[in-house]
Amino acid sequence: MNIINTIDNQIYEIIIKMLSPGVTAIMTFISFLGSAITLITLSIGFIFLIKNKKYPKLIALNLIFVFILNRILKWIIARPRPERLKLVFEDGYSFPSGHSMVAFGFYGFLIYLIYKNIKNKKIKYTLITFLSLLVLFIGISRVYLGVHYVTDVIGGFIFAFLYLVVFIKYFCKRIGFNK
Repeated sequence: MNIINTIDNQIYEIIIKMLSPGVTAIMTFISFLGSAITLITLSIGFIFLIKNKKYPKLIALNLIFVFILNRILKWIIARPRPERLKLVFEDGYSFPSGHSMVAFGFYGFLIYLIYKNIKNKKIKYTLITFLSLLVLFIGISRVYLGVHYVTDVIGGFIFAFLYLVVFIKYFCKRIGFNK
C-alpha cells in the first residue's frame, strides 16, 4: 500500500503546481462529460437518434450495469476520498473512480459500436480517437479536481475494461447481438 500512497502523493504534488482558474474551469467541464446527468442524457438522446432500436437499449443497459458494478466495488473497498485538494465537492468513497469507470464503460461501449458499424475509416477512427481521449481526460480531471487519487482512476479504467470484455463477449453474445 505504501507504493500506492507514494504514487498518489507524487501526482498530487505535480497537480498543485498546475493549478489555475482556467485549467480548473476546463477540468470541471471535462469532468461533467463523465457525470451521471450527461451519460443519462446521452443514453436518452440515443433512443431518438439511432434508427436501430437494439443499440440504445444496449447502451442504456450497459450504463446501468457499469454504474451498479462501480457502486458495489466502492462499497466493498470503502477507500476514503482525498482530503488534501478539493476543488469540487463529492461524497462517498473514492475507489474506483465512478466518473472514470462509468465513462470508460459508457464511451468504451460506444467505441465498440462505432468500430463494428461505421464503415468510413476516417469518421470511424476520428470518433474512436476523440472518445478515447475524452475518457482519458475525464480521469485526469477527477485527479486534478482533487476528488480522486490517480490510483482510483487507474483502478476505474481497469475495472471498466474488464467489465466491457465480459459485457461485450458474454452478455451481448448471449442476447444475439454479436455476430
